Amino acid sequence: MKKSLLQTLIITAILSGMSGVVSAGEQDTTDLPVYHLDDVIVTAQRVETKELDTPASTTVITHEEIAQSGAKSAADVLSKVNGFTYKSMGQGGASLGTMVNELNIRGVDGDALVLVNGNPIAWRGKYNLDAIAADNIERIEIVKGSGSVLYGSTAVSGVVNIITKKGGENSVTVGAGNFGQRAYGVSVGDERFGLSYNMNRWGEITRRSTTEVSGKEVRPSRTTLTGAYYTDIDKVKKETVAFNYRISPVWDVMYNYYNTESRYKRYMDEISYTRYGIRLGEPYNMRKYDTSQHTIQAHFHAHNWNIGLYFNTTDINADGPTFIGADGKHTPSGAKSSKNWYQSRERNRTYGVDAQKQWRIGDKANLIAGLSLEREIYKSIPSLSEPKALDYTRNNWGLFAQWTQKFDDRNTGVFGARETWTTGAQFGRNYNNFSMSGQFLHKLNRDSSVYMNVTQSFKMPAFSQMFNKTDMAIPNPGLKPQTGVNYEIGWKMDRGAHSLRAALFHIRIKDNITPRVTGGAGNRTYVYINEDYRNTGIELSDKIAGKNGFSYHWGLTWQNPVSRQNTGKTYWDRKFGKIQLTGGISYERGKWTSALSASYLGSRVQTPSGAHSTPVRPYLLTSWNTIYRPDAHSEISLAIDNLLDREDVLSHSSASYWATPANYMLNYTYRF
Repeated sequence: MKKSLLQTLIITAILSGMSGVVSAGEQDTTDLPVYHLDDVIVTAQRVETKELDTPASTTVITHEEIAQSGAKSAADVLSKVNGFTYKSMGQGGASLGTMVNELNIRGVDGDALVLVNGNPIAWRGKYNLDAIAADNIERIEIVKGSGSVLYGSTAVSGVVNIITKKGGENSVTVGAGNFGQRAYGVSVGDERFGLSYNMNRWGEITRRSTTEVSGKEVRPSRTTLTGAYYTDIDKVKKETVAFNYRISPVWDVMYNYYNTESRYKRYMDEISYTRYGIRLGEPYNMRKYDTSQHTIQAHFHAHNWNIGLYFNTTDINADGPTFIGADGKHTPSGAKSSKNWYQSRERNRTYGVDAQKQWRIGDKANLIAGLSLEREIYKSIPSLSEPKALDYTRNNWGLFAQWTQKFDDRNTGVFGARETWTTGAQFGRNYNNFSMSGQFLHKLNRDSSVYMNVTQSFKMPAFSQMFNKTDMAIPNPGLKPQTGVNYEIGWKMDRGAHSLRAALFHIRIKDNITPRVTGGAGNRTYVYINEDYRNTGIELSDKIAGKNGFSYHWGLTWQNPVSRQNTGKTYWDRKFGKIQLTGGISYERGKWTSALSASYLGSRVQTPSGAHSTPVRPYLLTSWNTIYRPDAHSEISLAIDNLLDREDVLSHSSASYWATPANYMLNYTYRF
């Protein structure tokens, strides 16, 4: 505990000390950059608007900030954002098959909509943020609070729009680090065309998670095996290919390919009871997970029209031997069978169109209206473990409109509505919903404003949540869609060196879709259920443009996320953490750039679906990246993650997934 406290104090002292340097000199603005945050343009309203004039909590992460941070992927970029709770299954943001590293915004578990260039990339509500290489990102726009009225189902806690770069540079990159890390990249292009390839590898890292084991029940409170196993993660490999081409001033296309492979090895770590002679250190099972994803987009933007066409397909495969079965016995040797080998195959596909047009009505009003249509396909392919094929489809429709009325030079109202419905779903499981939003912004003066935002949210159940049936999954075709309301008031000010933000929010969700897990590993099953959720909190943040090449940022979030089930846990139980502190300092002068960032989450709990939440120690995520450019063509960078080598648990459910130990990556890039 003393070590943990000392580590926390060190980081706090660094960040607060540097902030003090800025405060002492903030009156001298002669060395401030020309670029100010009131010039930042965001598309939270589906049209370009100054961030200061947007009646919502918005954050823009620029490509300069991404490069300074040393982030390798979109997952790294978003890991330390104020109001975001980080989740990781393995090193480098690795996923565990369909268990991905979801974005948890304002205490809402995984209900954020992720877009790339304004188009959805999710497969059955999930997404692989590590699929998007940081080098290919122009900027990331974050809108907290419900975005369902403008963007449809899933945008419950917020919208993250990842804008990719247009064109490309000519460069090669090689890198190496500890834990067997290797990185290779090549990029070619010009102002109209870009093509890049990136590959990252990790070696083995031991004891990344621990999970309880429970065998077959033989009598009340007694099973054939009781204990726990630990997991080693080996040979994580990620490959991405990105292509973009500007056909004309009004048409552009984009293609992205992503593949990841990872191996998980599990061994018995604790045995309280065994009927069949299971021993410590024995292998429990081994799994190889493979995910492949293709994303294709085409965009048209002219004459106040904005049209996006997209196609996404994702294949997820899992394969590997099982040494100890659900009955607590050693599995039979010999030919592969469902008893000694696990195998799973699934394919998710979405394609559709999102189109909108803007009309300017006089000097004080404008209207945006549009439609979205998406074909959604989910297939479970027959395998040893899941011999029955599943094939489900539906059409997701949306009509939306938003009216912006400027009452005078200081006051603006924004009013939106959306009708969402589905057709063609199996067993008549079609849905419809009408959602509305109202926003008001008051300009206090040229560089500050206050706003109020009330927005409804809506999310449909995914096919896999309703119909998937495996040895672990129990289908729930009666699962209800979730609905909610987001209330928010906020204040923004860009003055001098500071960009201050404050927001007070309350979220209420009815029939929140969440998994309920019963049993331990070996006989564990899960079914998706509806529960109620609420959260109230406050967010404060500041970006500071300092002197002599320094810049700073800090953030504070206090919140109280809780949930309540209709049966079982019929009381309000805590989730995630109450207190978050984020901060960072960057320096750029001459040939050198360096950036240090941290995110602390305190008053945390782990919340099993069938038991009361239990406290877990705070996590402290840290990263430090330094770049040296000896000439116009070369760049050398050293990125270090988990500077304090903390053994933090990064999960918030019953299983414990540990942070990757202190690790570094040294890269060399040559541009030509």
